[in-house]
Amino acid sequence: MENKYQEQTDLPENAYRELEPGEEYKPVMPSERSIMEITPWSIGMGLLMAVIFSAAAAYSGLKIGQVFEAAIPISIIAVGASAAFRKKNALGQNVIIQSIGASSGVIVAGAVFTIPGLYILQAKYPEMQVNFWQIFFSSLLGGFLGILFLIPFRKYFVKDMHGKLPFPEATATTEILMTGEKGGNQAKLLVISGLIGGLFDFCFSAFRLWSEEITTRIIPLGETLATKFKMVLKFNVSALIFSFGYLVGLRFALIITVGSLLSWLVLIPLVNEIGALTATAGGGINPFAAMSAEQIFAAYVRPIGIGAIAMAGIIGIIKSSGVIGSAFKLAVGKKDKNAVAETDTKRTQRDLKMSFVMLFLFLTLVAVFIFLLLGVKVTLVQAIVSLLAITVISFLFTTVAANAIAIVGTNPVSGMTLMTLILSSVILVSVGLSG
Repeated sequence: MENKYQEQTDLPENAYRELEPGEEYKPVMPSERSIMEITPWSIGMGLLMAVIFSAAAAYSGLKIGQVFEAAIPISIIAVGASAAFRKKNALGQNVIIQSIGASSGVIVAGAVFTIPGLYILQAKYPEMQVNFWQIFFSSLLGGFLGILFLIPFRKYFVKDMHGKLPFPEATATTEILMTGEKGGNQAKLLVISGLIGGLFDFCFSAFRLWSEEITTRIIPLGETLATKFKMVLKFNVSALIFSFGYLVGLRFALIITVGSLLSWLVLIPLVNEIGALTATAGGGINPFAAMSAEQIFAAYVRPIGIGAIAMAGIIGIIKSSGVIGSAFKLAVGKKDKNAVAETDTKRTQRDLKMSFVMLFLFLTLVAVFIFLLLGVKVTLVQAIVSLLAITVISFLFTTVAANAIAIVGTNPVSGMTLMTLILSSVILVSVGLSG
């Protein structure tokens, strides 16, 4: 399909602000025309980016417990690659490339936060064998549920909330893609920074020129504080950690830092002090005296953090109740004749019919039920309870994720994963699941 127009290189003035009553937003790619978007180039590059950034996201998630959002670097690569191969009016194709590629981080997050746990259990209980097909189909069907539950939210977040929510990562991605239409060469910056970061990490990981982690134990005062008061500060010099802080932004990097300081300088010493006071009052021995700060963190402080994440997930669901109602009212509400005619002419307002979405959702839930019975081999009652839990949790957490991305640009996958594990464990144990 050939483009019939010359793409704009500047966003409209009202791209990021709220629209006035009666004001209409006219997108950069005209809604009344066919645009070159889904092509062999965009699909092929998108899949290539998904493979590359899936590996990077898996490494990040396994190493530091956080998965970075890949949309921004993929957008830079898409712009650079389109310029290198002299693709004209490539904006629509670049959007598809970053959309396909950026899904890698979210998909990988759900896997790296759970699958390693299965192998840890297998090492502890040799009779438990990890089944590849169980992992494959649970990830596949879970992905289908997330996509189908997200479709009704599209019109609410993209159209009705135009300019009312910041969409920080999407804003940055948009600016990069638009700069690419002006002939920008941001891909050079990404390549250079990648080489510098890779060389820096290679120096300490391969040649051991310096330690990746620096702690306050390296000085006498720090060792004294660690031994007597269980107070330790650690600093990781890996380029991965630095880049992650940059990608999530100052606010969230600061939140993570404050959380670490609270754990290592307040909660761990507090646990040790409580043990000392209890031992003094009871005439016994402080049980934490022989434990290192790291051991106290793993046994006592880390569960506190998990509980905090779980409660944050519950609060997020409660706060999103209004979003859920508004989105579904908009998706399934009655339309007048003018609205129908407008939808027929404007490609930007076309969605899958809700009847199709509900049909696909029903078929997916049937497939999940069959998978639970035959793949996981639970009882009929356990399969029904599991199906209900999966449906409710998937729906609620899709809402939380969509709202979080719109407001802060970060998908709280790890917190939702932990909350899901806690809820599912309580529910399934109550219906007799064991082993």
